[in-house]
Amino acid sequence: MSHQTYGTGRPAQAGDVHVTGRRVLATIVDGIVFFLLFLPLNLFTALAGAASGSEEVAAGLSLVTSLITLAVGFAYYVLTEGYWGRTVGKAICGIRVVREDGGSPGFGPAAIRTVLRLVDGLFGYLVAFVVVLASRRRKRLGDMAACTLVVRG
Repeated sequence: MSHQTYGTGRPAQAGDVHVTGRRVLATIVDGIVFFLLFLPLNLFTALAGAASGSEEVAAGLSLVTSLITLAVGFAYYVLTEGYWGRTVGKAICGIRVVREDGGSPGFGPAAIRTVLRLVDGLFGYLVAFVVVLASRRRKRLGDMAACTLVVRG
């Protein structure tokens, strides 16, 4: 039986994947980061839409803002988890994303995890929470598809 190191140089302990509470806190922290990041853009969009006096202009600005938010959010998760193995929230909470063999996840698995956030995030991340609790290795759907784990570290 081989031991996985999860990038720490030591064999993983049984509790390394039991970080559900930390995952919840990391999700909240990342939500706060997004709120603070996009608050000025949303305020500008609302004010510009109202100032235009046109529902069509306001709707167009809202669509552009939504697309920017989606693109930046996708890039945030893919780049931070793909390159560093952690988002700001995960770093603050002392957890990271690794491949099942313990290596850095890379951009492909990070993109898979990010796309599946659309399903995992349903009902305020209730889908992810239930799947993680039901999974022996505490994986959400994005982790299962990307062959990744979230561990202490």
